[in-house]
Amino acid sequence: MGANGSSYPHSCSPRIGGSSQAQQTFIGTSSYSQQGYGWESKLYSLEHGHERPADRKKKSLGLATLKRRFIKRRKSSRSADHARQMRELLSGWDVRDTNALVEEYEGTAALKELSFQASLARPEAPSLQRDLAALYQHKYCTDVDLIFQGTCFPAHRAILAPRCPFFKTLLSSSPGYGAEVLMDIDTAGIDVPMFSALLHYLYTGEFGVGGAEDTRLQNVDVLVQLSEEFGTPNSLEADMKGLFDYMCYYDALLSFSSDSEMIERAAGTPDEDLRAHKAILSARSPFFRNLLQRRIRTGEEMTERTLQTPTRIVLDESIIPRKYVQVILHCMYTDVVELGLVLRGSPSAGSLGEVQALVSGSRGASTRTEEAMELYHIALFLEFSMLAQVLTLNSYQDFFFPQLYLKWRSDLLIFCLTDTIRIVNAHNKHGQCGLVYM
Repeated sequence: MGANGSSYPHSCSPRIGGSSQAQQTFIGTSSYSQQGYGWESKLYSLEHGHERPADRKKKSLGLATLKRRFIKRRKSSRSADHARQMRELLSGWDVRDTNALVEEYEGTAALKELSFQASLARPEAPSLQRDLAALYQHKYCTDVDLIFQGTCFPAHRAILAPRCPFFKTLLSSSPGYGAEVLMDIDTAGIDVPMFSALLHYLYTGEFGVGGAEDTRLQNVDVLVQLSEEFGTPNSLEADMKGLFDYMCYYDALLSFSSDSEMIERAAGTPDEDLRAHKAILSARSPFFRNLLQRRIRTGEEMTERTLQTPTRIVLDESIIPRKYVQVILHCMYTDVVELGLVLRGSPSAGSLGEVQALVSGSRGASTRTEEAMELYHIALFLEFSMLAQVLTLNSYQDFFFPQLYLKWRSDLLIFCLTDTIRIVNAHNKHGQCGLVYM
């Protein structure tokens, strides 16, 4: 919607109609008159015909000077002589060092292009929301059965309790694994499809795609009634972050062993175990999912349910170092890779970083690049595609290229270096220098 400028009291738009004097627009200022006791009004016309020639000339000169300054600044920022700067930098370099630097830049530019093409061809990794939707659909590692109108809904208390105050209160009265909970809902008009859509919303943060039950859940009156009984959940990201921070309702313990003979003794070190939820592990990683389902088939899961103990998963630290597990878990719960969670003070036996340190003859701390590479290989082993994809994209942008003093300027630097070599070749065409143009 536009606004008519003539409606404002100090408008600069001409008015239509009236006398010629009324059609001329002025901006008024006031100054105190020395000859009287009132205010003397001074009017300055916006029309150029009433300006003095000296004022017009001064104004035009000022604008021209300002314009030249802006143009000069823009040209200096956009067209810096990179070739001259590179020639000054490499003037004292040996020929072999210059050629090696050119090869390094060319290789890095090719690597960057390959990474870009690979990211285009790579399928998008499933997000937390998508994995939780698959978890609700396929019912992996459920620990509670909700009975509503004669229909059983296998679910996960680690998802429902943090997301919904109603389920938090309801499930606290049935803490046992595999408990059957009868649902008694006061809100009128909720049937089985609508209840299923409600659970889908708690798992994913959004209503299902299509269907009559989804249309009903988008009704404001129905949503108000459900919020009064079930409460209003936070965003899925906020609830999953809180679940990671506090690890409420955990039903899995991650233990670590560097020797197969220590697996039986690992159960005696609960302080060193890391808490987790089987629902999240099975949803984000096919490796953990297959491992947990195999325990169900062998009967180990039934024993743990009878004893009311969490499932203990023993990991070989030479394959999955303990210092990276917090980073992996954080990404599973939030889709965010936080390398600050790496336990840098505790090197893991048999890890990739240790092997590289032994080869190089040093036992110093791993660099961020080495940590990212190790995490990438661990993500491939766990089949955790989101972690692998995030590390692949961030590694090229944040780890590898800055160490080579590159990023998006690589192509420009290659041009400058080749231009420098061509100039040196031209100068030494009849001389003794044997620099070869690449």
